[in-house]
Amino acid sequence: MFVLVQNALNVPTGRPQTGKSPSKLCNVGYGERGMDTYRTGGNNLLLRQLPESESAALRPYLETVTLRTGQLLCDAGQRVRHVYFPKEGVVSLLSLHADGSSVELAAVGNEGLIGLPALTGAESMPQRCEVSQPGTSWRIAAGDLRDLYPRLPQMQRLVMRYMQLLLTQVGQTAACICHRTLMEQLCRWILQTLDRLQSNELRITQQRIAEMLGVRREGVTEAMGKLQNLRLIEHTRGRIIVIDRTGLESMSGEAYTIVSKEVRRLVGDAREMTR
Repeated sequence: MFVLVQNALNVPTGRPQTGKSPSKLCNVGYGERGMDTYRTGGNNLLLRQLPESESAALRPYLETVTLRTGQLLCDAGQRVRHVYFPKEGVVSLLSLHADGSSVELAAVGNEGLIGLPALTGAESMPQRCEVSQPGTSWRIAAGDLRDLYPRLPQMQRLVMRYMQLLLTQVGQTAACICHRTLMEQLCRWILQTLDRLQSNELRITQQRIAEMLGVRREGVTEAMGKLQNLRLIEHTRGRIIVIDRTGLESMSGEAYTIVSKEVRRLVGDAREMTR
């Protein structure tokens, strides 16, 4: 199903980093707060929910790695050699087209994992997995995780729920591209990216956003200007600060709301985990 949705999105077509948010901007996303180091999981919502027995089984095989902007974790068609459980940062799953263009099908942060085919038997990635926002991640060799997987029943349940979440995100991306305005697509993209960061600021170029959305840069420039005129964002070259998140959400359409609710329902809310 994932590949079918990807094939349906044959649409035409910066160094990001987090920054300090203005003090009045305290409305953070589901993955932004309360993620102290806990058992093996650290900041990853999937690993945090494992029982101690499963955490202990995974612990000897996990290592922490740095995610650098533009880093390729796995290309389309390549065999999955490592599975990543991000702590911070964002990884984009990109559909590649014959003309060299691409579009972001889904974004993965600390709510998920990269490398699902290693656990489903498919073995190779149907999309390019590229770091769009820097951070850190747990990493485990795909072969080691496959060997351990039959003895990790809670992880199996969590992965199945995450697969449903990922399909929801891809489906809403497809619907948004086909039926929503560029303005709605842009607002959705900004919000879903910020939800995975501890900031209300993005450092990314308009050209890179256009590539993610599969649209022309001129369209992104025009939409950015309108959002700034409405005082929803502040925008300078390579930098976006959200100053009115509620207003931005009101312009994002239903796709963002649907996916956000599914994250909380299927994976959990980081803020609840610390209570």
